[in-house]
Amino acid sequence: MTGPHALKPFLLAFPGPLRDQLVAAVLSGEKVSTTGLYAEWEAEKEELPEVGERSALIDSDGRAVAVVEVTEVRVLPLGRIDLQHALDEGEGYTSVAQWRAAHERFWHSEEMREALGDPDFTVDDSTVVVAERFRVVELLQAP
Repeated sequence: MTGPHALKPFLLAFPGPLRDQLVAAVLSGEKVSTTGLYAEWEAEKEELPEVGERSALIDSDGRAVAVVEVTEVRVLPLGRIDLQHALDEGEGYTSVAQWRAAHERFWHSEEMREALGDPDFTVDDSTVVVAERFRVVELLQAP
């Protein structure tokens, strides 16, 4: 390995309190899954992650704090997200409905709509999402 700076960034939410909370959940081992909109990969013209791919988990200050490895990638309609995936997001959800409400608030936020280039973007059961599972393989010391 050539160091964490050579790795693709693993970004959760936008910099700020939500990212801080999610990064802390990953570092504590509570968060082992995440869900993104397929539209995000399309908007950024990026390839989907692959099993075995390693990335640098980035905090709100732009620092690499851990190396994570993708262990599963599923592309599926939002309406097919299961309870285990929601629980494994490590954010305290106890139902898929609770998980979905929180994710819809994020996906319908002005910041996300701006990132997607669609001021009216909304999700429904058929919206394609990317459900990832991952594990921390290395904790990095802050510079």
